[in-house]
Amino acid sequence: MPGDSLTEKAEKLARWGYEAIAVFEPLETWNDASSAELVDLEGRTGVKPVEFVLQDEVYGKAMSLDPALREQCRDMYRRSAEVCAEIGAVMEIEYEYGSQDPLPLFDPYQQLTADQRDAFVAFYRELLIHVEGSRARVLLEPINRYESRYLNCVIDNLAVIEEAAHPQAGLLPDLFHLSIEEGDPAASLRGAGDQVAHVHLGDSNRLLPGSGHLDWPSIIEALRDIRYDGYLNLECSTEGDPEKSLPATARFLRDLL
Repeated sequence: MPGDSLTEKAEKLARWGYEAIAVFEPLETWNDASSAELVDLEGRTGVKPVEFVLQDEVYGKAMSLDPALREQCRDMYRRSAEVCAEIGAVMEIEYEYGSQDPLPLFDPYQQLTADQRDAFVAFYRELLIHVEGSRARVLLEPINRYESRYLNCVIDNLAVIEEAAHPQAGLLPDLFHLSIEEGDPAASLRGAGDQVAHVHLGDSNRLLPGSGHLDWPSIIEALRDIRYDGYLNLECSTEGDPEKSLPATARFLRDLL
């Protein structure tokens, strides 16, 4: 989003036909002033912050074998969870996140060992404690094989969610990642059913919906079939002038809905 402040971005979104915003805040700029701006945002602009994540170079390292790196990341995630609990937003976590080197071109769909799975479920449950009693959710996002070795598929994430067994757990499908890992993204959404708690939109080329080759009518129909009533969050790049492409995308999506 273009804009010099969160408030300016939200005001533009309201004019362009959007109702909500996802806030990915650099850890180094998070302070009392930015917190106050976030908490009051909906009352001042009419745009609701529905997703919040603190970001830093340690993001995605919650299961790192380096104890110091692992704890830095987990502490940042705990802070994100506390903010989400305050404003009733969702946050997402992954087993790992970041470009894989070497790229796993010949070994897709790697599975967690029993010890890895147990450790991840234990951390997931710990984070969920931070949002208990609030409207917040801590969600698992399936990530494509080029950015994570594990939990690439919807079905594998659903198994972890089931094991965590917490009412504020759930799934955050991202259509860009699904376009790589799922043979039929719409069918995968139907299979996830009521575990779908938030949705990231990005086309097959990680640009705005309608820019690639995803079948958006079938995707929206699948969300309608599972009675999804949450937010659709653009998490993708734009081409050209966002002052033109983002209002056009709002119209495109509203026509589908």
